[in-house]
Amino acid sequence: MTGVAFLLNGTPVRLGETSPTRTLLQYLREDRGLTGTKEGCNEGDCGACTVIVTDEHGPRALNACILFLPQLHGKAVRTVEAIAAPDGTLHPVQQAMVDHHGSQCGFCTPGFIASMAAAHAQGRKDHDVVLAGNLCRCTGYAPIIRAAEAAEGQPLPAWMEDDRAFILAQISSGVRGQTAPGAFRPETTDELADWYAAHPDATLVAGATDVGLWVTKQLRGLPQVAFLNGIAEMQRIEAQGDFIRIGAGVTLTDLRAAMAGPHPAFAAMLTRYASEQVRNAATIGGNIANGSPIGDGPPALIALGATLHLRGGTARREMALEDFFLDYRKQDRQPGEFVEAITIPATAPGLRVWKLSKRFDQDISAVLGAFNLTVAGGTITGARIAFGGMAGIPKRATAMEAALIGQPFTRAAFEAARAAAAQDFTPLSDMRASAAYRLETAGNMALRYWHEASGAGVDVLEVRA
Repeated sequence: MTGVAFLLNGTPVRLGETSPTRTLLQYLREDRGLTGTKEGCNEGDCGACTVIVTDEHGPRALNACILFLPQLHGKAVRTVEAIAAPDGTLHPVQQAMVDHHGSQCGFCTPGFIASMAAAHAQGRKDHDVVLAGNLCRCTGYAPIIRAAEAAEGQPLPAWMEDDRAFILAQISSGVRGQTAPGAFRPETTDELADWYAAHPDATLVAGATDVGLWVTKQLRGLPQVAFLNGIAEMQRIEAQGDFIRIGAGVTLTDLRAAMAGPHPAFAAMLTRYASEQVRNAATIGGNIANGSPIGDGPPALIALGATLHLRGGTARREMALEDFFLDYRKQDRQPGEFVEAITIPATAPGLRVWKLSKRFDQDISAVLGAFNLTVAGGTITGARIAFGGMAGIPKRATAMEAALIGQPFTRAAFEAARAAAAQDFTPLSDMRASAAYRLETAGNMALRYWHEASGAGVDVLEVRA
């Protein structure tokens, strides 16, 4: 059966013949007249298009401009028009925005309201993190943050509870498989493997945070698409003895929460990965398969010694993650083969991960360094170091590793590793950083490791007189 079924502002919606790459933003504004959701950047950066999407995992804020309609199948969508009650009673975050003068021109306000309402439903208080993906250029953030804080203790309105009770059976019966012409929505990895083997030139869409821009910015057509967000088994994180297996469909939001205990440095870096809305959609498998030399996930995973699990048809194979990246945008992946999972060690107390970018929030890395060292009896016995932004692929720094292994844990050893960066990399200059800056800061990260391990504060957000 063909179709996409979801709940929109409490009303069941069932779409038949629709383009698989039509965005939710286009549908809301052009087909439904719901123009409160704005189009700003149209690439997931400004947050003006933020909506609330609820499924069995609860409500989350997402960018409607890069969210394709088939990704909404079986979910509930709430736009700014339905965040207030049907009788017009304002949601606590809306009332707080009025009381604290949090809106001026108003263009960005609907997106802020959606993000704040989603966070309110989750009981969040980390407002700087929640709102990092919503841009405002006239009001300023202070009154908006004050409004979010004022709404913290207010109860969740009854009308916002309706989406939590929503289940697919209320609006759909048996809609699965092909959700739109040219689109396939598998529910198991077996279904995906069979379909992708028969359509090896198709595009796989998990969160669409990158592929969405192919459509909205490059105006590319995608004749065959498989939407992977219906495959529950690829969204699991499982402890397997001394290892953790992470499904390729795990979102960066869920990965960040899972890494907070075993790998806090990795989790801290993921807080700076794009924005709340992007992390709620983007997957770690997509971050890897994308093959970007400035992807934030792969360097940390390479430093951890991650194993990549690939599947093509009935065949499976695995490899060290660093071996997957061959050249710029070229990976060791065969036609019809997809990333199924990643396995990492359950513990790595020596892991440190640092991201360097012009903005702290929602920016692309100039350099990302990941260091995983082991020390025994004052001697460095093991080192895995990887960087993003320093080459055409995420790459290990083998000369830096060699300069450290077997050396005493002293500043002199890390000064030698710092100098060895020039043997590992010949970076390029671009709009984010010059080659000289990249090389110097990559080396400085080695020295930063020594300072942090020696007890010195290295938090870039810390302000001291």
